Amino acid sequence: MSQLPGWLARIGAGITHVGERLDERRAEVAKEDAEPEPLPPVDSLPPTAYTPAVQQPRPHPVEAVPWGVRVAAEAGWRVLVLAGTVWVLMRVISAVQLVVLAFVCALLITALLQPAVARLKRHGVPRGPATALTAILGFVIMGLIGWFVTWQVMENIDLLSNQIQDGIDELRKWLLHSPFHVTDKQINEIAKNLREAIGANTDQITSAGLEGVTVIVEALTGILLTMFSTLFLLYDGRRIWEWTLKLVPAAARPGVAGAGPRAWSTLTAYVRGTVIVALIDAIFIGLGIYFLNVPMAVPLAVFIFLFSFIPLVGAVASGALAVVVALVTQGVFTAIMTLVVVLAVQQIEGHILQPFILGRAVRVHPLAVVLSVTAGGMIAGIGGAVVAVPLVAVTNTVVGYLRSYANAVPHQQTQPDLAMAPAETPAKQPVDEAPSA
Repeated sequence: MSQLPGWLARIGAGITHVGERLDERRAEVAKEDAEPEPLPPVDSLPPTAYTPAVQQPRPHPVEAVPWGVRVAAEAGWRVLVLAGTVWVLMRVISAVQLVVLAFVCALLITALLQPAVARLKRHGVPRGPATALTAILGFVIMGLIGWFVTWQVMENIDLLSNQIQDGIDELRKWLLHSPFHVTDKQINEIAKNLREAIGANTDQITSAGLEGVTVIVEALTGILLTMFSTLFLLYDGRRIWEWTLKLVPAAARPGVAGAGPRAWSTLTAYVRGTVIVALIDAIFIGLGIYFLNVPMAVPLAVFIFLFSFIPLVGAVASGALAVVVALVTQGVFTAIMTLVVVLAVQQIEGHILQPFILGRAVRVHPLAVVLSVTAGGMIAGIGGAVVAVPLVAVTNTVVGYLRSYANAVPHQQTQPDLAMAPAETPAKQPVDEAPSA
């Protein structure tokens, strides 16, 4: 009985020790559950071992597309939008082609006549009388030029026809005695083919004559629209421009307001320079063919003046017309001398007059001139060819200014409303000196 308490004490101590070990083990298990053991590297495992899938983050779809493809796509859809806009615009212009050409011609005439209105106002003449007087004188002068050309042609048409017939006879004789061994039978065959071609196309010629009536009506309508538009542009061009600015979004209004006066200056310089250059061409070529005794020298000089408003193409066409008239009326030598005169004057014009008079601000690359004249002629005929080059020159000026403006104020948040404050516009001119449209 005396040993029982010691035995019980040892059992209790053992139970206590086992409990402590269980508590330690439980703590270790809880710690392992809270911090799991890291997985071994995948490369260290055998191929047949089970390896849990490691989830890698997927890249953004934009980052998955190559940079060059993204740039091409961004540029592509913008080009498509611009092409669609241009296509719709061309469709609209084609639908109202007469109105557009009349308004553009009015702009060109306004650029030519507006300095006279400003000069009359500086001498104390009110705006209304100054506008009316300038417009009437301008249209009267243009009408007199047209009447003079028509009168000269009608007066010399019989003489020209006889000289053309004589020239054809001389050409026939030259061909018969030329080294080309052309026979009289071949010449008659060519003449017969020409007569048959004219006879076969009689219906087309008749229909073209009937369509000419419609063309005359459209031409008269265009002339009236041009005169009406010119009057209002001369009288109220500045207010029309300010009203147009209100249609532009407010964020883009300052840049457009600055580009407008510069575009108008380019257009004015182009029209004035072209008139001066055309007048010089007409005078010197007209004097040359007059001293060469070419018939209708004065009407040909007027034709050269009018054709000079079509860059490159007009000069070639008018010069060729003068050479052909000289050939069929005065012979080969006179035609060669006429060609020399035309080429000499045109070379002086292209290398001296145009750079000096027009200046670098309105110069257009010859390739751009050819492409724009061709496109304008395909779209709107002669009128489109006339307005194509000034349109390209004005567009070049506007784009250049807007690019400079965007680079100059990239962080500017607010801009003054130039339509509401015309005195702060970049072109600080009097109201009557910039009737931009």
